[in-house]
Amino acid sequence: MELGIGMFGDLAIDKITGKYQDPGQKLREILEEIKLADEVGLDVFGVGEHHRPDYVVSSPEILLAAAASVTRNIKLMSTVTVLSSAEPVNVYQNFSMIDLISNGRAEIGVGRGSFIESFPLFGYDLKDYDTLFEEKLDLLLQINEQEKVTWSGKLRAPMVNQTVYPRAVHQGRLPVWIAVGGTPESVLRAAKLGLPLILAIIGGMPAQFKPLMDFYKEQYLVHGHAPEKMQVGIHAHSLVSDDEQVCDGYFENYAVQMNRIGASRGWAPYSRHQYNGGRSRDGALFIGDPAAVTDKILHMHELFGLTRFIGHMDVGAPDHSVMMRSIELFGTKVAPEVRKALAAG
Repeated sequence: MELGIGMFGDLAIDKITGKYQDPGQKLREILEEIKLADEVGLDVFGVGEHHRPDYVVSSPEILLAAAASVTRNIKLMSTVTVLSSAEPVNVYQNFSMIDLISNGRAEIGVGRGSFIESFPLFGYDLKDYDTLFEEKLDLLLQINEQEKVTWSGKLRAPMVNQTVYPRAVHQGRLPVWIAVGGTPESVLRAAKLGLPLILAIIGGMPAQFKPLMDFYKEQYLVHGHAPEKMQVGIHAHSLVSDDEQVCDGYFENYAVQMNRIGASRGWAPYSRHQYNGGRSRDGALFIGDPAAVTDKILHMHELFGLTRFIGHMDVGAPDHSVMMRSIELFGTKVAPEVRKALAAG
């Protein structure tokens, strides 16, 4: 099982002035954090796309290209690229360039997006939400498979015998993951296409998602895809610290961000009870000391048969020093214990 970290680039808010953290400072901190993740031997780093004032990363490709120049081994992926409001030709070109810079370490995670800001920003109609994703995924996969493309759809101009360059390292192909939040339709789409699935679990109990993962595995095989090529992962909110005061105090960061998002979605205020429940062994938060986080990841592997786990570590913008320590512990304490247990099992 591959182990990695994910981020959205949450910006801290000054409690006195109400102003967001300097975005340039934040981006430089993220690059230091990715560099450390590589140095401590983690397998993958993922970053998502947003177009809001509380997140700094609007273009995962730009950040990943910068990361490619300061890392050696870690895979670099988007978690996610909002493909519905993106241009598939450009997505492929950008990631193939990251792939070339990094010597074959780029991956694309695509999804419809849980935020909708990118649709009006780039001139798309939300009534086309599903069709946009289906068509653009179809085009992206064709570009990924062949150098010369002929394609037509309803919402984008056709391509007729056109070429897309530069090509990625491994015969022009990039790994393309489908990222889902829990809808059976999205899971079925990934299974039909034989694409790797990554499931975002940000609340409730992970065990509730097992029928969805089982559905993917069943349909993947029903549609004739090779079982040895199946890849499944989860993406879950995480923080590792050997100081319980840090873990307990992280509630403040976490609740502020969850309430900011929830205000536009009709969520009830996030409570300490939810936080503590999420931190329990059966909860969805991987927040605790190395032993507790190790145990939960192994539990997830047993539950889902995972090939990848991504711990999303920057919800609510914890301090850079807290992030660096979390990444260090994840790479030097959690990852070795998980790998040892899986090797022994």
